Amino acid sequence: MKTVKIKKGWQFKITGQPSQLLTDCPAATHIACVADKLPFIKPRLLVQKGDHVLIGSVLFEDKKNPDLKFLSPGCGFISDITYGLRRVIQEIIIALEDKESHETFNVFSDARLEQTDRKILISELMTGGMWPLIRQLPFRKIADPDSVPNAVWVCLGSTDPFQPSAHVYLKDQDDFFEFGLKALRRLVDTVNISGYDEPANQKRFAANMVTHRIVGKYPSSDPGVVLYHTKQSAAENQDWYIDGQDVINMGKFLKTGIYPTDRVVAFSDGTAKNSGHIKTRSGICLKDLASPDLNDQNKKWVVGGVLSGYTSTRDSFLDLHQASVMLIDETVESELFGFVRPGFKKLSNSRTVIASLFSKPLTVNNDMHGEERPCINCGYCASICPVDIMPQYTYKSLYADEIEEALAHGLLDCVECGLCSFVCPSKIDLSDYLIDARHRYHKELSKGV
Repeated sequence: MKTVKIKKGWQFKITGQPSQLLTDCPAATHIACVADKLPFIKPRLLVQKGDHVLIGSVLFEDKKNPDLKFLSPGCGFISDITYGLRRVIQEIIIALEDKESHETFNVFSDARLEQTDRKILISELMTGGMWPLIRQLPFRKIADPDSVPNAVWVCLGSTDPFQPSAHVYLKDQDDFFEFGLKALRRLVDTVNISGYDEPANQKRFAANMVTHRIVGKYPSSDPGVVLYHTKQSAAENQDWYIDGQDVINMGKFLKTGIYPTDRVVAFSDGTAKNSGHIKTRSGICLKDLASPDLNDQNKKWVVGGVLSGYTSTRDSFLDLHQASVMLIDETVESELFGFVRPGFKKLSNSRTVIASLFSKPLTVNNDMHGEERPCINCGYCASICPVDIMPQYTYKSLYADEIEEALAHGLLDCVECGLCSFVCPSKIDLSDYLIDARHRYHKELSKGV
């Protein structure tokens, strides 16, 4: 086992970190397949409002690759299909039946899996809706089934404490996890398992099958960060990656022939009382994760992480790739003489704020404490970036429409962690600029420009 030490990053000091306790979510009445959060996919709808679907029924496919299917996480009737701008499909909402049925797929034994050709296995995973769980660097898109990467990275645990703990979702799932790994080894010769271990579980983790033990602050457990610090050639830039929880679902699908809907979600409302791990299902409505007596007034729902996720609403649904939901205070207030106050309760990475010198967790809110101003070349973003790019120069290159210069500064190495935006004293949302530029560049590449 190799130890990968990442020096740059940020240590989370936020209250309300989820406990290791796993609780069951009450039965849901509606779930949804969220289409607009799938990167670089153009959905072609295959169902209509009012249609009856089973667990595992095809809801839509990718227009660019019709073999890539997206399946229903529930059994019932299509109650609504929501659209965004230009009629882009957002959510396919299903009203669940009391007794659910499911589609059946081919069942694999160990012997059958060993004898299955790689192309046939890929076809099975695409037909069964499992292929979208595998993603590809550097654009973090769904993996190209026609490519053969140097390796696939299995990500266990996270340096973001608001993400699900591997020790929670792996419990009693060893058989499915190992079978999922066997399937991955049929697809790619090299399967690397990168594990960030919580201090309390370090001994147990070291004894497991982890190939790369991660040591460092957020976001050192990210597959893009690990790859940046371990790669030996440019050919590795196209490596695949998959979350450990998705490996379990892949193994479950192959062993049972049933589309899996189980999901462990880390939920936090900013307090220790209502924060923990919740055993639920794919496509759950966000409000169903919270206790009925939770008051979310003046709260903002954040899906996927406070620094790298996106804002949502209580009536929205959990998308395929996310397993973290947070509530943060929606506060914007003026502080009298704030510029001379020491900042005992301000969450910041800057040493000009005295709270950065202490380890006591602080509450987080969405207050920017100022407006966007021109870049002052302070270098804060470069000093914290885990992949050693210089976000300020990349941003200025993009502002001047110099994409080649931005690429030279490391645009494609960006891991979309959000730290550059967090530390910027000029309040520039550097991360959004970089992510948008990466998406535009991928669109140009797909057109052959």
